[in-house]
Amino acid sequence: MGKAKKRSINLGKHNQITSMTRYEAVGEVVRRFKRNESAIDLITMFGLSAEELLEGGALYEEVKSIEGLLDA
Repeated sequence: MGKAKKRSINLGKHNQITSMTRYEAVGEVVRRFKRNESAIDLITMFGLSAEELLEGGALYEEVKSIEGLLDA
């Protein structure tokens, strides 16, 4: 493999990781709830609380169902 190809592959690897704010994470969790997708990874990574999720638009029943994962 040539040098240019190696460089292109390495640049692609590092550009895949995006930064996400806490506010965006709450929005993504709520979106995943609405689509019945798993949101455990974001909840545990950011240490989201029930209050944050409820303020972000999540339903009480959704938040109550994952109560064990949430920070107090």
